[in-house]
Amino acid sequence: MQQIANDRQAQAWNGPEGAHWADHHDRFDRLNSGFDDALFAAAAIGESDRVLDIGCGTGQTTRRAARRAGSGQVVGVDISAPMLERARALAAEEGTLNTVFEQGDAEVHPFPPGGTDVAISRGGVMFFADHAAAFANVGRALRPGGRLAFICPSMPDPHRESARVFAPANALMREPSPAARGMMSLSDPARVHEVLTAAGFADVTTTPVEGLVHWGRDAADAADFFFAMSPVRFNLDSLPAEVIAAVREEVTTALRRHETPEGVRLGGAVWLTTATRP
Repeated sequence: MQQIANDRQAQAWNGPEGAHWADHHDRFDRLNSGFDDALFAAAAIGESDRVLDIGCGTGQTTRRAARRAGSGQVVGVDISAPMLERARALAAEEGTLNTVFEQGDAEVHPFPPGGTDVAISRGGVMFFADHAAAFANVGRALRPGGRLAFICPSMPDPHRESARVFAPANALMREPSPAARGMMSLSDPARVHEVLTAAGFADVTTTPVEGLVHWGRDAADAADFFFAMSPVRFNLDSLPAEVIAAVREEVTTALRRHETPEGVRLGGAVWLTTATRP
């Protein structure tokens, strides 16, 4: 890997947290894909576009972009070696030939200047160490008139379904796990405008988008997935077993109220951001 700016994230995503995500990529893809239609509609990827997928993870969005840019090329960049290994394997299985995966920190990665028509990200940009510097680097990778589109979580709303369902566990969260630090860094539209303007972007828009988040086949499966997530284990594993069991039962009971024939799905919200390089 080339030079990195965010050592903490590099260590986290190349350790157990990154390995857990890679091993359970299908679950995390279902969890996060509820907002993909809005992201790709905003990105408006063309048949011959050159696309950069920032924080591509195991490559679900990279492969979708590649299907849209059938005669173009899509480069997925991520800091996590375990996730990129999975991304390359999945692209090979699907026969997606117009994808390239590179390990690197997008804040300082040496992208070819002006070599990209569209840059996208499904949340990866929120983990930058220096957002203005990172977006300036992404901007240099875009051609003049090139487009940026990304989504990041909205600030937690205590009235949303997910907040109410997971409240018993969230009450015991001391701090984010190493890989989860920075998740709310771009949840304020005013900050997004400030950062992107400082990075040289124009025509910045932020739009709230609501969608459904798929947690599991049923309540028990959803609870298994939630309590196995690294940020949850990071906070709960040191607690007495009886405390964890009680919290798990509360969460599972709440999840049962959201079981449907399509599985357990809870309402969620993100900010969709678009901008252009002048």
